[in-house]
Amino acid sequence: MKLILIFVTAALFPIAHVLNDWLFAFANINHHVSLIYLPAFLRLFNLLVLGPVYGSLGTLLGGLILMAWFNEPLGFGLLNITASCAGPLLAMLGFEIYFKRHIQLTSLKDLAVLTVAYAICNSLLHHAIWFLYDHEQLFDTSTSFLMFVGDLTGALLGAYLFKASLDFLEKEGFKFSEPLLPKN
Repeated sequence: MKLILIFVTAALFPIAHVLNDWLFAFANINHHVSLIYLPAFLRLFNLLVLGPVYGSLGTLLGGLILMAWFNEPLGFGLLNITASCAGPLLAMLGFEIYFKRHIQLTSLKDLAVLTVAYAICNSLLHHAIWFLYDHEQLFDTSTSFLMFVGDLTGALLGAYLFKASLDFLEKEGFKFSEPLLPKN
């Protein structure tokens, strides 16, 4: 079952990216930065649902599929995937260290705090990698802030939709209120 979920999340990531690019073309700054980036939540969703190892694997595989969308050097694409996997991991780890507990899936506060931490980590990691890869062309502090805004808006929107879905399912008899304990 885990293997199926990993492949489903891996397939959803590039689909969501292409769909986001089409739906929010007006908000695109460049092909790596958008003011609304819904796939940002998928990175968090993968971790929240599948745990750190399997969730990161879903993001990694999705990123590999997405590399076909971009016409960029292999090393650059792999570094972007690394940042995409590391951002949510760092945010989740930081949350657990700071609050000394796991994230509660039904807590809007937990999801909001995690989302803000993730948006910061993701933007900083991507821009640090872009700076190291090509410090003359890719690093721009204004796009770093804009990526933060896009990841934040996309991930918050996704988090709120996720929470609304969980609330609905709890009313239908499912139980999600226990703290998230990673399965791996």
